[in-house]
Formats: sequence, structure tokens, C-alpha cells
Amino acid sequence: MIQNIISFKNVSKNYSGNYVLKNINFEIKAGEIHALVGENGAGKSTLMNILFGMPVIQNTGGFEGCLFLGEKSVNIKSPFQAMEFGIGMVHQEFMLIPGFTITENVKINREINKDGVLNKILGRVFGKRFRILDYKKMNKDTRKALDTLEMGIEEYTLLAGLPIGHMQFVEIAREIDKTNVRLLVLDEPTAVLTESEAENLIKAMKNLTKKGISIIFISHRLDEIVQAADRVTVLRDGEHVVTKNIADTNVIELAGLMVGREVTIDRSLNERSSSNEIILSVKGLEVVMPGERVRGIDLEIRKGEIFGIGGLAGQGKLGIANGIVGIYPGRGEVNFEGKPLPLNQPKQVLKRGIAYLSEDRKGVGLLLDESIELNIAFTAMQIHNDFLFNLGLFKLKNSMAIRNNANKQITDLDIRCQGPLQNVGRLSGGNQQKVCVARALTQNPKFLFVCEPTRGIDIGAKKLILDLLYKLSNEFGMTIVMTSSELAELRSICDRIAIVCEGKLAGILKPDAPATDFGLMMSGVKGAALSC
Repeated sequence: MIQNIISFKNVSKNYSGNYVLKNINFEIKAGEIHALVGENGAGKSTLMNILFGMPVIQNTGGFEGCLFLGEKSVNIKSPFQAMEFGIGMVHQEFMLIPGFTITENVKINREINKDGVLNKILGRVFGKRFRILDYKKMNKDTRKALDTLEMGIEEYTLLAGLPIGHMQFVEIAREIDKTNVRLLVLDEPTAVLTESEAENLIKAMKNLTKKGISIIFISHRLDEIVQAADRVTVLRDGEHVVTKNIADTNVIELAGLMVGREVTIDRSLNERSSSNEIILSVKGLEVVMPGERVRGIDLEIRKGEIFGIGGLAGQGKLGIANGIVGIYPGRGEVNFEGKPLPLNQPKQVLKRGIAYLSEDRKGVGLLLDESIELNIAFTAMQIHNDFLFNLGLFKLKNSMAIRNNANKQITDLDIRCQGPLQNVGRLSGGNQQKVCVARALTQNPKFLFVCEPTRGIDIGAKKLILDLLYKLSNEFGMTIVMTSSELAELRSICDRIAIVCEGKLAGILKPDAPATDFGLMMSGVKGAALSC
């Protein structure tokens, strides 16, 4: 009988009463590759944070349920303790030191000291830091780990300047070099690899399982999941959907399970007036946005439509709006209302009648130490000289106009506050988001980019904002491009939805297209591209 190395029993986790994991039950068998899949927000990261003892779990009240290591119940309270239990984790973000060699990165905090009397004396007199390292042994260990991954580069090579794919292999080599490793968590390890590198990694993963090491393989690439894994667990909205043998499923079924049941479109989209006029066209757009890089996208947005942009985290969906508006460097050809739109010049873009609501409302969207009324009026004042008295060389604020506009927006958007003079930083997340929307609307835009408009707000505020966006398009003819990780929300109000995968356009779908089509596109399955 194959022993379970890790078992999750009724594992739940809540943040401020909001459950992000709900009674998770499944196990990882010794020597298997167990895939973990799900959309953004499905709970994958939170579950792995629990397994690896990350501080965010302990600092927010821990978790409910039990975690078993073999037959023993454990509560892993730190990454160091997880490593003592034989659990290694390769995170999406690299944790490497460019100025060190591959060996030094692999052996960091596990260095091997030379034997001998002199080294012992140096350690006693000056401390362990001043002992002489045995690079011969460390290089030998590192070479063994690199050979397991079939990585032909020399172990004494400096990390700086290596291709990003090589860095991913170094991260993995560091974990498998640990003598007690029993379980290895790989979080999107193929995201930065070429196709051939990904194939080599999958081969190396299978070799590791032959040595009894279990692997949790987190990936959005379902074709790689089917190729590599023995079993797969699907999470959705913090719940355990299913655990299946790979032999009993396929990418199409997994895509449907990941996205969930078909969405009932409750908007009267068929009653909306359609237009073939192109208001915004994009050709060859590339955007250098950290974690959301765009690698050449062509789009055409029709006047008056609500156009959705979806995809998994880090695939480039957020980079499109940020690049067009000029928040991050971009290049390519963008035309608005038949005329070229300058890239990398945010003020000129806003002057053309385009408004932008950032996904980072606290870092970019708001002046947290200023009043509600100033936040709402600020961009219109800067871009269009609204709410100002022009006195030649001087301009004065029209305080009454600012106040009247703020009071109207507070009423229209149901902003829960003490009044227009209250600091925005003291509002709840949902009300802060409403202030961002109010600021955008105050610019009287023809075209609105809105990124993650419902992130971090309660269900009531979500409905109000989605209803408002629908009304702006349906009744006032505003063209809206909505970027969101919430596919169900995109499908509830959008006319068309573009899915972005690995910085490129996977395809464009109608909101009532089968859930499986969305899942396949989001997972980058070859041959899944469709357009409407």
C-alpha cells in the first residue's frame, strides 16, 4: 500500500471572516507528481502557504482543520520548520543572488566547511562565518543536482547574466540538493521555460519521483499537467472540486472543472445596439510591466461595447491597459477614433477623452491623505482644467464646484462616508474603489479602461460597480474595456472577452461561449484559439 506523505483534512482558512479555503480534503502519495490547478483566487497559494508555514498564515490566526505528515498531525509554523520536515518549495519569484555562483546559490545557508585544526580554531576565535569553505565538496553536490536536471552548465558559473530559464533550474537544484527532501512544491515552474526546457524539467521531475520524492506541481498549462502528473486536484473558489487520476481525465474536462459551471448571462446583451465602428485599434503592442509583460497583441475595440480582458495572474492581461495609458513603457501602434494615440505619454492619452481606473487603487489610484472631494476632482483639474478659476497667470480652485460634484458622486455611487471632506485613507476598500470610479467619471470620458474594479470589495459594492459600468455603456454609449481576474463577472456584463496567455492573445470569445473554451485558452492549450 502506497503511503500518504501529506494529507489535508478539513483545512479551512479565513481572512477577517472571509473564507478563502473551505474544508479541503485530499492527500499526496509518496513518489507521485500531484498536480494542483485552479483559477486565480481558487486557493492554491493559500493552501501552499499553510503547507510551508508562511508567516502570512500564522500572523492572521492560523488555519482550521488538520495537516498530516504521514500518520502524524503537524502544525508547520515557519518555512524553516517545513524544511526540517523535508518539504521544499520553489516559488514563482526567484530567491537567488546574482553576484554568487550557481554552487553558492545552491548551498547558501547549508555551506560545507573544510576539515582540519586550523578551520576549527578560526571558527572558535572568529565565529562560524570565518571558517574556510570546502568548495570541492559543494561543487560536487551541486554538479549532482544539476545532472539530475540534465543541466549542462558549469556549477562555478556566476548567476548574473544567465537566461531566466537557467535560473529556474538553479532554484530547483537548490531544493533537490537538500538531503532530507521528501516533498517538493513547484509553483508554476515552467512559466519562464522554453518548450524544450519544460520537457527537460518534466523528465527530471519523473526521475525525482523514482527516488521516492513527491512533487506538488502547480501550473496553468493543462497539457503539461496531463503529460507530467500522476493525479490532479482541482480547486475552485476555495473548495475542493475533485481529485482524479490523470489517466481518467483530459485537458478539456480539466478546463471545464477549473472554470466551473456554465454562467447564465443575466444581462440583456442581445438587446444592446451593436456597432461595427472601431474606436480603438491596437497592433503589435508590447508592454514592459513587471509580472504582466505584453508580448505583441492586436485588438480592435468597437464603439459603445464593453470589452473584457481576462486570463490568469501574470499572463499579461493587466499590461494592456497600463501600456496604452502609459503607466508602463510600451511600443506598438495604437489608434483612437482614427488618429494615432501616443504611447508613454499619460497626460496626452487622458486629454483625448480616455479615463483609466488602476488595479492598484492605493498605490496609483488615490491620494490617501487627501479628502474625498479632492480625489474625485483631481485628475479633471490636472488634465482638463476643470473646477478652476483662470486668472491669467494664476488658477484658483472652485471649491463650490468641487464640493457639489463630490456630493453628487457620493449620492450616485452610494459612497459610505462622513462627508466629502473625509480622508480617502479612512474609507473601506469598497468605498475607496467607488471614489476611483467617481474620479474617472468626473473626467466625462468617451472611453474607460477599468482594471480589477471589484478586487477586494464586498458583494454589494461589486454589484453596484458592475451595474454602473453596464449602465454607462448601455445608456450613455461609453466604450469600456474591463480587465478582471473574475471570469464570471466579465461574462455577466461584457459583449466580447479576450483571453491573454503568456503575454499574447489566446482568442476572443462571446460571454456565453462554453466554460471549457475559456479554460482551454487560459491554460494555453495549443489549438484552442478562437475569435468572434
